[in-house]
Amino acid sequence: MKISTRGRYSLRMMIDLAQHYNDGFIALKDISDRQEISKKYLEQIVPFLSRDNLLIANKGHLGGYKLSRNPALITVREILQSAEGSLNPVSCMDNDPNLCEKCADCITLPIYKGLYDVINQYFDNISLEDIITKQVSNFTYNI
Repeated sequence: MKISTRGRYSLRMMIDLAQHYNDGFIALKDISDRQEISKKYLEQIVPFLSRDNLLIANKGHLGGYKLSRNPALITVREILQSAEGSLNPVSCMDNDPNLCEKCADCITLPIYKGLYDVINQYFDNISLEDIITKQVSNFTYNI
């Protein structure tokens, strides 16, 4: 599994908003300057995060973006899933039910399902609050 640039930048944008959670609406230009990500790229990310109710937008002179809820309640999984569309390690898992004609007999599918579960459990246990308070180093996943 590989996280795309959109996924990485979405996470950085959301971390920035978490760091400024009590500052009201934040302009994309400010996030762009702090994160060194082009404003145009951030504009492409916003629709995904807004669609999944992770961001609130405010237009106008004092407009910008803020988190839809407290940073402790937004997980890395939600952000990456919003940006990536799926965290499935293989494309055949993108449909439910699985449309692959070999899925009933596929001996590798359980391996990928296990990886998917580990990824989701790990990312579900890291909130934006954990990241900004530097608690992520305490996260390990034992199988």
